[in-house]
Amino acid sequence: MGIFSSAMAVLNPDDSPMSVRDALIEINTALDEYLSQDEGDLDADSRFALTFFESYGYTERDFGDAENLAKARNVSVAGVAEAGILRSVAGKVKLLQRSELEDDWDPARDKRLCIWEATQQLIRRLEEDGEAAAAILLSQLKQISGHGDLAANCKDLAYRLYNHCEKTKQAEEGRAYNGLVIAWQEIERQASSQPTETAVLASLI
Repeated sequence: MGIFSSAMAVLNPDDSPMSVRDALIEINTALDEYLSQDEGDLDADSRFALTFFESYGYTERDFGDAENLAKARNVSVAGVAEAGILRSVAGKVKLLQRSELEDDWDPARDKRLCIWEATQQLIRRLEEDGEAAAAILLSQLKQISGHGDLAANCKDLAYRLYNHCEKTKQAEEGRAYNGLVIAWQEIERQASSQPTETAVLASLI
């Protein structure tokens, strides 16, 4: 913004005047490309959720705040809301907390599956029903194709969120992410013993 205040004009590559709005989009896009180097293989919805959480937590924000972040990640606010991790109503936007997510979530039926929701649902299962329940969900996630290594990405996201919560002194939220990281080895061990869908079908033949 210092450039805008000190220069007579800021131009686009085609020599047309660049608006402050367009400049913010360019800045956010460049920032997203830089931050994405540390975000592994997160999908666009999850990158949005991560940045929104690190910026605003679970507080309600004006639609414009979310729109700027969404455009930089090539998603729409409506699309992220469709993914089931965001609420957008009457010009206000809020990232959904775990308790607000779908109760009977089935990753195999989720038409807009994202790593953010998978991670939050794993934590929810772990906290409410223990390692065995989390292992069942992890086993389901491992059987889903077309989304990279969902399991590894969920673990990596939980670790990053834990580090963020430690730095920002969000102790309670940090414990949730740390709990998943600590229990991960046991959850993964139990998940490996879960029968796969293919094995179940084979047993019925």
